[in-house]
Amino acid sequence: MGFLAFLVLGLIAGAIAKLILPGKQGGGWFVTLLLGVVGAMLGGWIGGLLFNVGLNEFWSLSTWLLAIGGAIIVLLIYGLIAGRSRSRAE
Repeated sequence: MGFLAFLVLGLIAGAIAKLILPGKQGGGWFVTLLLGVVGAMLGGWIGGLLFNVGLNEFWSLSTWLLAIGGAIIVLLIYGLIAGRSRSRAE
């Protein structure tokens, strides 16, 4: 999968993860892109370790599920970190 395809996958996976998780997550499209790309990398790494499946093809269902799952994990961690910093600032 090429670099541009990986960025598109990350952006879409991050947006889907934001739609799945309840509540308001901060950040615009750039934060969504970053969290989605990091989540796709995390999902691919976990998929390679546990299921021997990676992010091989853009149109593969396993690629999308791993990317979205990784983006959800990263978004949860980001929400915990951002929530702590907001509560300290108040």
